[in-house]
Amino acid sequence: MPYAEGDRARSVSLRYLNLFRLILAGLFLVAGRELGLGDEAPRIYQLVALGYLGAVLALGFPDAARRLGFERTVALQVVIDVIALSLIMWLSGGYRSGIPALIMVMLAGAGLIAEGRMVLFTAALATIAVLIENTWRYVGGRQSVDFLQVGIFCAGFFGIAVVARLLAMRAQANASLAAERGAALAKQQAVNEHIIRDMRDGVIVVDARGCILHANPQAVDLLGMMHTRAEGLEGLALGDLDAAFEPMLQPAAAPGVAADGRLLRVGPGGRLIHCRAVAGEAGSAAAGDTLLYLTDYEDIQRQLQQIKLAALGRLTASMAHEIRNPLSAVTQAAELLREEKRGEMQVRLVRIINDNARRIERMIRDVLALGRREQAMPEALPLAAFVGEVIDGRVFRDADELPLYAVDIDPGLTLAMDRAHLHQILDNLLANAARCCSGRPGAIRLWTEALPGERIALHVRDDGPGFGEAVVAHLFEPFFTTHPKGTGLGLYIARELAEANDAELALASAGPGAHLVLSARKHP
Repeated sequence: MPYAEGDRARSVSLRYLNLFRLILAGLFLVAGRELGLGDEAPRIYQLVALGYLGAVLALGFPDAARRLGFERTVALQVVIDVIALSLIMWLSGGYRSGIPALIMVMLAGAGLIAEGRMVLFTAALATIAVLIENTWRYVGGRQSVDFLQVGIFCAGFFGIAVVARLLAMRAQANASLAAERGAALAKQQAVNEHIIRDMRDGVIVVDARGCILHANPQAVDLLGMMHTRAEGLEGLALGDLDAAFEPMLQPAAAPGVAADGRLLRVGPGGRLIHCRAVAGEAGSAAAGDTLLYLTDYEDIQRQLQQIKLAALGRLTASMAHEIRNPLSAVTQAAELLREEKRGEMQVRLVRIINDNARRIERMIRDVLALGRREQAMPEALPLAAFVGEVIDGRVFRDADELPLYAVDIDPGLTLAMDRAHLHQILDNLLANAARCCSGRPGAIRLWTEALPGERIALHVRDDGPGFGEAVVAHLFEPFFTTHPKGTGLGLYIARELAEANDAELALASAGPGAHLVLSARKHP
């Protein structure tokens, strides 16, 4: 600041007031005689004007404020203004010269800059000077004096000084409040920027036209644009970055977009991310904007894999418990079979042994499939033909299932998955659907839906009772089943195999019947 003891606003005001003083003093010295000033004593007027200009120049430099102090400099300048203008008024014919109006301007300036009682002091000083000058003129008999008009001028001195001071105080209070709020806002903005910059998720703000307003560095990294600054994305259309984002901007028109987001393959490397869209609240400043949260799903998968490996021990213990029951039944049935002589009882015991042995075999097969999760070898499988093969295999085992299936799949579509994994997933989904459907023709529907990013979704839906809320919460958990003879590993293994092929198996939106969706790439 130019003045060590004054704040910035007062310093700026004083600078402009000094500029006005300098112009006024120069005008008095150069053109005062042409304006009719100093007629009563021209030589004295020239000395007063020259002295006033010198005082303005001496006290107008920042060095004066540093030597004398801000308040003292302001007080001295105002006193000199009042004395100099009063002298010029005395030399120019009294109050009719118009000099009291200039005194009012100086008092207004003093009211904006000076503090405390200094404002009233300057107004009192100007009043005394004007009264003395007019009294001297009246006593000398030189000129008639209208003391009413002089009194109005003097009252105006005090009124202008007080009003100017009140306005200055109001302006200072507003400036102080604005500074405090500005500092708080800057601090909050810095905190928000720090949080957004350091958060692990990517954040993209998109306006109603689909143009990017803001993006943090993590979003740039997740999009595979490491050499691009986050500011470089602003103004670009989100759809131009990757077409997979387009459905996220129109959630109402995209039935595949759930409220909790969806998985997308984006960027040059086809990175798998979880994208969640949040619309700006109506009536707020963000109305019409869309906030996209991007999470590295591959990193989540790695963390989940660690959790699953840690849970493998618990899974093994649960398996031992689950296998113990059918093994006990097999052992007991075998002992009874050795002692039993009746043929019909032998047939029943053999059936018990076979059923429990198959149950153990299914459980071991599912666990072994889980162990082969990392051995996926995806290939572009003709989806319609492959689904037909799986259905033919089921119909071969049970011909009554043939009328149940209604398939609507384009013969030209392909699905990139491991052949054995896809067969096990479809067989599991169809087995559950066949067990829960009504049994009418076309009770199980299979159809496809194109997704952004060269992906495709295979829908499997039956007309059964569907899943209740209590079941949905545990649907994909191991050993959770609603079927008395089920192992509870079917859907759990199916989802694990889907993830091993960069695919997703999920329960679709609520509705009549069970509706599961398998989404994967068209090509490896």
